[in-house]
Amino acid sequence: MSIEVLESVPTGLLIGGEWRPGSGATIAVENPATQATLAQIADGTPEDMAAALDAAVAAQDSWAATAPRERGEILRRAFDEVTRRSEEFALLITLEMGKPLAESRGEVRYGAEFLRWFSEEAVRVAGSWQTSPEGTTRLLTMKAPVGPTFMVTPWNFPLAMATRKVAPAVAAGCTMVLKPSELTPLTSLLFAEVLRASGLPDGVLNVVNTSDAPSASARILSDPRLRKLTFTGSTAVGQHLIKAASEQVLRVSMELGGNAPVIVFGDADLDRAVQGLLDAKMRNGGQACTAANRVLVHESVADVFAKRVAEAMGSLRVGPGTEPTSQVGPVIDHRALDKLGRLVEESAGRGSSVLTGGQALPGPGYFFAPTVLRLAEGSEQSDEELFGPVAPVETFATEDEAVTKANATRYGLASYLFSTDLGRVLRVAERLEFGMIGVNQGIISNAAAPFGGVKQSGFGREGGREGIDEYLETKYVGIAP
Repeated sequence: MSIEVLESVPTGLLIGGEWRPGSGATIAVENPATQATLAQIADGTPEDMAAALDAAVAAQDSWAATAPRERGEILRRAFDEVTRRSEEFALLITLEMGKPLAESRGEVRYGAEFLRWFSEEAVRVAGSWQTSPEGTTRLLTMKAPVGPTFMVTPWNFPLAMATRKVAPAVAAGCTMVLKPSELTPLTSLLFAEVLRASGLPDGVLNVVNTSDAPSASARILSDPRLRKLTFTGSTAVGQHLIKAASEQVLRVSMELGGNAPVIVFGDADLDRAVQGLLDAKMRNGGQACTAANRVLVHESVADVFAKRVAEAMGSLRVGPGTEPTSQVGPVIDHRALDKLGRLVEESAGRGSSVLTGGQALPGPGYFFAPTVLRLAEGSEQSDEELFGPVAPVETFATEDEAVTKANATRYGLASYLFSTDLGRVLRVAERLEFGMIGVNQGIISNAAAPFGGVKQSGFGREGGREGIDEYLETKYVGIAP
């Protein structure tokens, strides 16, 4: 089955509706569970990126003029096809990214929902009509596509991160150049082929893989014909891209790093809180910008909560995602593995206790044991994203202290709180400086909800009614009666 899936994936560059081999150089795509090479794909150059933008620009006017219903029907057909081929997509995600098949199936369902959601939003783009206050002008507003868009997606959710950007752009009438992560490009390539088969016209979506992202990105970002940049990834790379985009004053949306706190109050339902933490921490093996990075527990329940979490995480089965019994897959590469080891060692050096795990596991593959740290008194988790199966637990005494600790980060993407006191939930939610807040649950992503953060976690929203606005401009027409 693995070979059959890989044989169905294009390995070239999609430019103007054709799969091209590129310059002849290739990128080796590795399976992080085995360290074996899955495929060799075309390695795009800056010239390939320019050609992809040429194709997007050429297709923009006709695509913007395409009826909203037709754009929506293309997305609906793509939703049906991704759903029909869900096992194929799930296996491909597991092979190139590592997560267990059960989680990959969840990503396929989640990613497909953006196609269905924005197929419905395509026909709901609307403007307004009113009389000016002095009665001398009629005020007409209308929406128009932003135009050619450069999309950069990360490796950790190779289908969902693509559909979350591509679907609203298709619905709005924008053409695109997509650069998937060189670590997990295969899912995006198969998704692009599905869109072609679903009727997406040539040149509307172009895909360029590259091992030299800085050079290729610089080429397209410097072109005055580009209108928008959307990026999901680290804050450091996002800051660099924002600076580059400022030269052309591009429309920009950024979904960057996270440092999500989980706050467990003394009145919380501990069964729900433990499960919620596992959901928030261990989804994707902790390799998510929404993953729990800091666990803040009221001092009255900290000991029992930490013990229960350690027992639960210590019992998780680690192994290749293709094995039915695996609950935790590998991290993405040796750099991620080394980083986790360093962060745990540094925390232990500051007096933290390792309640379970704490070390890399024997290869092949990049496996790290699910780990729970009980931070020493006065010691706090750093502002660095863990991006792995490590949960640091620290205590707080008061509601104010919990909020202060939670907000003490440059990031502001996701946060979670557990309490049975509705008044407390509302007070704390109002004070948390995060774009998304989960209450008594550890999974909050939904295609119908606006996904995004504040502070150095970025700006703009993906999903929900707000998601299509990122790809639309507002025009105002003043009409004399």
